[in-house]
Parts: sequence; C-alpha cells; structure tokens
Amino acid sequence: LVGPEGQLSRLAFRRQHAAGPYILDFYCASARLCVEVDGDQHDVASARDRDRDAFLHANGVRTLRFPARDVLSNLQGVVDAITLRSEPLRQPAADTSPE
Repeated sequence: LVGPEGQLSRLAFRRQHAAGPYILDFYCASARLCVEVDGDQHDVASARDRDRDAFLHANGVRTLRFPARDVLSNLQGVVDAITLRSEPLRQPAADTSPE
C-alpha cells in the first residue's frame, strides 16, 4: 500500500505541498500529479477547486480528486485508482514543482 516514506507503487507523494497560491493535499513530482481528498464541504468549494485545477493544469500538473468517504471506506480502491491513473504520467523529473 503506502510505504514508510509516503511512497505509493514507486510514487513518492509530499503532503501539504505549496504550488503557487495553493496548498495541495498530496503531490508527486515525478508524475506531476496532485491528489486531493474532498471533505463534506466540497460543494461549497467547487469554484475554488476549479480555479486550482486550472492553475495546476496550466503548469502541467494533473489533479485526481477523491471524496473523503471513499478514502475512509475503500482505501485500497483509491490507491488502485491513483496507481492506474498515474502510470501514463510517469516521466523523469526535470522540473519538480509547479511555479
């Protein structure tokens, strides 16, 4: 599952990673992948989330979002989805952080 240094299937994620004006829940520099865990307030924050996703996309970062209830009730399914969706994104890390 997740190793002692925050690694998921050979992907190393940083928690609470700064990206421009945003703080990302989880960020993997080698895959240029952001994983966001959305709580119950997500409907209220959806415009802010769209702005964040657009900023990240413009900087070459893909965002995956998961409801917190899925993380709590189906962690292995979430891990599998992240692993599956990150495969085509893996590339050598030249620039490791969005501006």
